[in-house]
Amino acid sequence: MTATVGAPVVAGARWDPPAAIAVRGTVVLLPGRGEHAGVYDRFGRRLAADGYAVRSATPETAAAVAATATAPLVLAGSDTGALHALALATPLGAAGVIAAGVPWDPPRAPSLLSWDAELEARSACPTHRARLEADGGFQRGTLAAAVPPDLAASVDPAAVAVPVLLVHGEADPIAPPSGARALAARLPRAELATVRDGRHDALNDITHRTVAAHVVQWLERLRSDPDALRPILTVS
Repeated sequence: MTATVGAPVVAGARWDPPAAIAVRGTVVLLPGRGEHAGVYDRFGRRLAADGYAVRSATPETAAAVAATATAPLVLAGSDTGALHALALATPLGAAGVIAAGVPWDPPRAPSLLSWDAELEARSACPTHRARLEADGGFQRGTLAAAVPPDLAASVDPAAVAVPVLLVHGEADPIAPPSGARALAARLPRAELATVRDGRHDALNDITHRTVAAHVVQWLERLRSDPDALRPILTVS
């Protein structure tokens, strides 16, 4: 299959907190290469259960989605979606960014990935892999396409003044962890969470429960103390 970049996503997907729970903020989700919002159903439901409204968007629709968001607004993206989230943070007035598996300087994608190799690179989670296997809306082969140079160039780390949570698999074969560390060093307010044995789709890997729990804790810290993100609970 010929790899393509900029695969269409399911626009307008949403996950809302239960009716009895007041919305604690909004996470606007930007999927990465080959993905649509539906592949983040577990992640969206988990954040919604903890009080956060989750909305999917494309880079073109993100402003309209953000305009109706309950503050604080956080942009979240995986793969190229993470680059879009970083690039849009300042223009959209986001309070923070969650960037997972960000392909930063340089991504390692080979010129051609077999489907079995792509699954292996993406996730070790059998449930997520089975979903991708059966998902007709998912575009296979996209990780073999280069990240558009203009997208990478659109991200100026020094200009992203808001807190950023980077989530990156230690065993990511597509985007080297060294790139995430280099990006974290250039962002003014970054935290890097590395996932032991984690692969490229950090939000949908076999450790997705632990990652989602850490994301919720980070969102709570952002909501309660946006300037310093001080820990809410201290373990001694």
